[in-house]
Amino acid sequence: MNGETRQRRGEQIGWLGGWIGTFCWIPALAVMFLVRGQIAAGGGGLVLFLVALALIFIRAPWRHPDTRYRRLLLPLYLVLGLGVWWAVTAYGGLAASGLRWWNLPGICLPLLTPLLIIGRRRWIDGAAGTPPANDRETGRKKGTGSC
Repeated sequence: MNGETRQRRGEQIGWLGGWIGTFCWIPALAVMFLVRGQIAAGGGGLVLFLVALALIFIRAPWRHPDTRYRRLLLPLYLVLGLGVWWAVTAYGGLAASGLRWWNLPGICLPLLTPLLIIGRRRWIDGAAGTPPANDRETGRKKGTGSC
């Protein structure tokens, strides 16, 4: 483990803990479906959770330091969307789950804010002594340029 990695240990814990916490509802719901005798729904949820766990580690930003966060986040968001679809379908559809289609934007849009806020950044942008991505791309020094 190099010095850079040791210094950014909190960020790594945040990535792992945040994403595992994001997906922890899936195995809980899957076990409930298994107990209720819905073997296909429960098994599908467990497989979905294992895929999510693999992606959390495979798409970790310190493994791809030059890749923009939006590219690292999109596969995880796709699995999260599949998880929501899986849960709603296993419950019997939108009507049976108590949701209506107009509830979905209010639920989904806040989840997508990290794509807008940090989507352009890369892991390497947080390294000590590395200028932010937009300064490096334009070639301008920080604090220079016109309004």
